[in-house]
Amino acid sequence: MSSVKVEVQLSSEELLKAVEQLNLSELEQFVSQVIVLQAQRKATGLPQAEAELLLKINQGISPNIQRDYKELIAKRDDETLTEDEYEKLLLLTEQIEKIQAQRIENLADLAHLRGIPLTTLMEHLGIHSTNHVGK
Repeated sequence: MSSVKVEVQLSSEELLKAVEQLNLSELEQFVSQVIVLQAQRKATGLPQAEAELLLKINQGISPNIQRDYKELIAKRDDETLTEDEYEKLLLLTEQIEKIQAQRIENLADLAHLRGIPLTTLMEHLGIHSTNHVGK
């Protein structure tokens, strides 16, 4: 995707209409970037340690990994997964589990810094536990 820098003033409704034109991969990447931007803005004014943890917590799983994982899960469910694809699915699953474990560790560290239970912190941040990627 090529891009050109144009400075335009858009309402949030107009911006949403523009975003609706993105394909799924571009939309997932855009959403990830917006989440990082939101975390950065929320982090302004927080103690440095908390700000760094919030940025790490909000990084999430890359759209490319999510896309590949979903495709392989769909093939597995359709029983059309090749041996090579099965190996890739195992590697992606391990990678995702490591990312999620690190996120939980960062959440626990932040909860400890704030002196509140992990579940309370997750409620405050609007984080819900999930068992699957990209649901």
